[in-house]
Amino acid sequence: MERKLNILTAAEYAGMGTQLAVLRLANDVDAETVDFAGAQVIELDFPKFTDGRAYSQAVALRRRGFQGELRAVGAVLIDQLVQMQRTGFSSAVLKEGQDRAHAQRQFDRFPAFYQGDVQDPRPLFARWTT
Repeated sequence: MERKLNILTAAEYAGMGTQLAVLRLANDVDAETVDFAGAQVIELDFPKFTDGRAYSQAVALRRRGFQGELRAVGAVLIDQLVQMQRTGFSSAVLKEGQDRAHAQRQFDRFPAFYQGDVQDPRPLFARWTT
């Protein structure tokens, strides 16, 4: 099942209610040991642009079977969005000052990858065979 990354602005995120069961994880939590039963949304924190531990957490949570929303929060920049989608995130809250309109350019720039990812683990050549 292909997941499309839902991109939220900081203002949209601030206006969201807490109607869903949200579990927020610090980026130093071992995602292999997290009990996510009952969580509909797991927020993974990017405390700064250069700290990518939340990517590993996202992959671990997806591999463990989490099917809900994985949301990237914190210092999320447009440059990170493609990798977020490939590692299993379903939404991202852009850092203040980032323009959502520019995000689509990142996805247009990288329409396919040779390596597999969380969405489809097969390498590109295996996706071409019938």
